[in-house]
Amino acid sequence: MGPPRSKKRRPTFRRLLKTSGVKLENKLKNRQLKQQNVAKKQRKEQKRLRQAVKGAVGETPRPLETYRKRPEEEEEEEEEFLESLPTDMMEQEDLQQMTAMARQASFITRDLSSCGPVHGGKKRKSDVARSYEKVPRKMARTEEKEVIHLLPIKDKTGVIPQSVERVVEKQPEEEEQGEEQEEEPDDVDTERLRNQKLNERKLTIAGLASAIVSDPIGSIKRVKELRGMLMEADPSVAVTVRKLVMVSLMEVFKDIAPTYRIRPLTSAEKTAKVKKETQVLREFEEGLVSQYKFYLEDLEQTVKDWKQKKKKRSQAVALQAYGGLAEVAVRCLCELLVALPHFNFHNNIVVVLAPLMNDSTKKVSGVCCDAFRKLFQQDRAGGASLATVRVISGLVKSLNYNVRPELLRTLLSLRIKEVEMKKDIEAAAPKKKFMTNKERKKNLSRMQRKKAEEKLEKELLEAEASESKDKKIKLVMLNMMSFPVSFAHLINLEFFDDLLNVLQDLIQAGDLSNKETLHCIQTVFTILSGQGDVLNIDPLNFYSQLYKLLPRLHAGAPNDDAIIVLRCLDAMLTRRRKQVTLQRAMAFVKRLSTISLHVMPNASVGILAANRATMHSFPKCDFLLDNEIQGSGFYLPELDEPEHCNAQNTALWELHTLQRHYHPVVRRFAVHLSQGAPSEGSAALSVELSRRSSVELFDDYSIKDMTFNPPVASPSLKKKS
Repeated sequence: MGPPRSKKRRPTFRRLLKTSGVKLENKLKNRQLKQQNVAKKQRKEQKRLRQAVKGAVGETPRPLETYRKRPEEEEEEEEEFLESLPTDMMEQEDLQQMTAMARQASFITRDLSSCGPVHGGKKRKSDVARSYEKVPRKMARTEEKEVIHLLPIKDKTGVIPQSVERVVEKQPEEEEQGEEQEEEPDDVDTERLRNQKLNERKLTIAGLASAIVSDPIGSIKRVKELRGMLMEADPSVAVTVRKLVMVSLMEVFKDIAPTYRIRPLTSAEKTAKVKKETQVLREFEEGLVSQYKFYLEDLEQTVKDWKQKKKKRSQAVALQAYGGLAEVAVRCLCELLVALPHFNFHNNIVVVLAPLMNDSTKKVSGVCCDAFRKLFQQDRAGGASLATVRVISGLVKSLNYNVRPELLRTLLSLRIKEVEMKKDIEAAAPKKKFMTNKERKKNLSRMQRKKAEEKLEKELLEAEASESKDKKIKLVMLNMMSFPVSFAHLINLEFFDDLLNVLQDLIQAGDLSNKETLHCIQTVFTILSGQGDVLNIDPLNFYSQLYKLLPRLHAGAPNDDAIIVLRCLDAMLTRRRKQVTLQRAMAFVKRLSTISLHVMPNASVGILAANRATMHSFPKCDFLLDNEIQGSGFYLPELDEPEHCNAQNTALWELHTLQRHYHPVVRRFAVHLSQGAPSEGSAALSVELSRRSSVELFDDYSIKDMTFNPPVASPSLKKKS
């Protein structure tokens, strides 16, 4: 038998719900009773305060503490108050709180003998409240929400609707919208007005320029009118108009300038009577020279204002726009430098542009260097080149030789190699003494006189040519003092030994950088490639220095040293193949093949092209394509002596690695060399590659612009079967 079942029944769920509802009602009643008792107590205290104030009007004020009740009375009142509460329905926390409130001292205990007013604090508080009232109120922004109704859900109880609230982004206020709407029409009107003004100025410039070019002599005064537009005062179009006027005037002067230099008239020529046509031509030339001078001064002043960051009084052009104006001015000066080397003020243009070749702004310095390079290449007489070199020489000395390399590279474009010293000196020497015109006329007949005059004119032209060659010789001597490398063919043979010894001492001292050492080696072989061929000199030390320097080539992007190495290899191995041994050639081919593995692709193409030229000059270099050993000894790759490293006992295994290079031209050269550099067949190079030198290929496949030529094909994706 199990234990007896309890007769007490367990409460059901409905019964529990009813009892919980009763408890909630009791709690609400308790709260209401508490609020009533607190209000009743506050009314009693206010009543006592009024009675105490009335009694203190005629009597001496005493502290209210004396009016306090006895402890027995207070305890009785508290007991009555607590007994009146339904404690069976109150919680313990509420009971403790009510007890503390009952025992807390009221504000009636304040000492009335104090002189301060009773309601003074309230007044101060009200003043503070008034100050706050003066501050404008800001309404709290409430986010507007949009209710999005979703699909309802159905369960046992029925269908339950679903919804989601989304914050609605407020549109800009009406005032801001109004301002924007007002501003937009203003901007449109301003831009339309600016375009209208600009079109008017363009038409004016075009009309004046076309009138001047169509009739230069009759419209020379319009050049001044066009030049006056350089002072455009309207700030909205000032910068654009000034640029257009600069370029237009430059083209006008290039068209109307004569092919000769205009000299100033003497006082006798000014007073002499001349024909009307001659007087008109003189006025045209005088006006042209003056306006050309003023135009060049305006361009020079624009460049000076940009360099000095000097702002004019007129606010037509902002300080930030000076850079653009100066760039256009420099371009105009460069165009005039190249186009009008024979015309007036050419030396002044050279003086203005020469310092800008050393400017820190790459655009300005690049434009100036290109202009001087073109001037040197086009100048056949040599006068403009001579004046330019003198200015550059003075500039370099004034800057204590601290100049940019681009400035010095422009001098390599001088036409010095066209000068032949012996022929020029012979032509410059006087051949015979000529008879005067009177003597010839007395002794010659009419027919003979005519022939004699033609011969005399021819001799005068030859004299002018000899004078220009004298200038060329002066130019040669001036440049030889500063840049002996470029003019090696003009150096006297007596100085060769001393010059080679000096360069060798500089290299062996170890104070030079890699680039400076390469320049010294290039200088030596440039000298020996000219008149030095007649000398019996074997520069073996310089071969060893270059062989030692090859592994130090920069493998990164600034591979400027590689092009110097390629020039040295061309002068040392290809041009001097009769003076070079096979051991030396094979050592260079092997080391160059090793270097081509880690340099940039354009340098790798140039090195492989140099190896191809060496293999053509030394056909027995095909030993390096075989695994068989030629002679005794082992290859010593660390040895820096090309004659004794036993390069014949190694193989060009680098070519097989280069056949998997990412650059297609490198792969093509590797396949070509591994087959023995044939001129025909499948392994032969294309005509474009075979006819170009190593230096040209280095420049063609340069990656200065971060682009490959030809572009590298993307890898093909192989689908899994």
